[in-house]
Amino acid sequence: MKYDFDSVINRRNTNSVKWNMNPEQDILPMWIADMDFKTAEPIIKVLEKRVQHGIFGYAETPREYFEAEVNWWYKRHNFRIKEEWIEPTTGVIPSLSAVVQAFTEPGDKVLIQSPVYNYFNSSIINNKCEIVLNELKYNGEYYKIDFDDFEKKASDEKVKIFILCNPHNPVGRVWSKDELERLGEICLNYNVIVLVDEIHRDLTYKGNKHIPFAAINEKFLMNSITCTAPSKTFNIAGLKTSNIIVANEEYRKKVNRSLNVNETIEPNIFGIEALIAAYSEGEEWLDQLLVYLEENLNFLYSFINKRIPKLKVVKPQGTYLIWIDCRSIGISSKELSKKVLEEGNLRISDGGTYGEAGEGFIRINIACPRTLLRDGLERLEKVLKKL
Repeated sequence: MKYDFDSVINRRNTNSVKWNMNPEQDILPMWIADMDFKTAEPIIKVLEKRVQHGIFGYAETPREYFEAEVNWWYKRHNFRIKEEWIEPTTGVIPSLSAVVQAFTEPGDKVLIQSPVYNYFNSSIINNKCEIVLNELKYNGEYYKIDFDDFEKKASDEKVKIFILCNPHNPVGRVWSKDELERLGEICLNYNVIVLVDEIHRDLTYKGNKHIPFAAINEKFLMNSITCTAPSKTFNIAGLKTSNIIVANEEYRKKVNRSLNVNETIEPNIFGIEALIAAYSEGEEWLDQLLVYLEENLNFLYSFINKRIPKLKVVKPQGTYLIWIDCRSIGISSKELSKKVLEEGNLRISDGGTYGEAGEGFIRINIACPRTLLRDGLERLEKVLKKL
């Protein structure tokens, strides 16, 4: 069927985190990673059927759930995982926190690549560990990994885990096989476990291919733990369903124990149904979504190049979160984001949220109907003209 990504759906007064900020004001939100599109029809239908049943008690995770996850990995990423490797959870961030807890002691260190998704920090700090930064290097076009610095940081015997974000939020890189291999070998050399956040794995642009870290070789598979979810792919984050993939049996026992201690091991009854439907029947919707996102990205390029040339878009290889260099404006990204909100009624993400390396950048979510994208860019343009 042909899906409609152009219709604007009113999300105000729906308890939406994205849209319910000062609902009396005309604030356009383009910040949190939440799409403004209806999800795939098979997901909606299966949820409607479940609602009609009328009883929403405790749920077991059925065999079909694991089969759907296994099949999706092979269908979209050409990697065969096993059902017994899958640990269902309530979300990627609780998963990251549970893994950090399982493999560290207070005072240990966890390595991350900044600028990066800010909730990595809380997963580390809440477990009384220390954050170690390997800052990504921006060359004016895209971000690269400073491997010398990475190895220096990984060699610290207190570093127990490296959290890899791929595709990377917020800079949009889809790491190449060569880059992943270098990271993986360094981590093996220094006995550092690779904890991989692949929540954006299905959202890549033409010419780019996501490579699961665990799929590269057996050594990496046995030294890694991968977190995935259908939430970003199908816009169902509110259903609180994700999975941890752990091939190493010793690691899996530790992860399972930590998940049970934190009571984050059971996805909810609607999330179970949604994942099965998404991964079994949602591919047509996703393929059309990727085309629409690419068109939105091209629209954004054209608009900014013609009308806000002081800004520079960091061309993404994946995700619908666009990282924009605004250092030429001459004010901090925090101040710019505040002005855009107060004077333009547009909420965007301050790059500093993702670490000091994000200062001078902003992040914009383009997963919305094109009329909203145009509106948001025009609001941004209006504020910047005053500056």
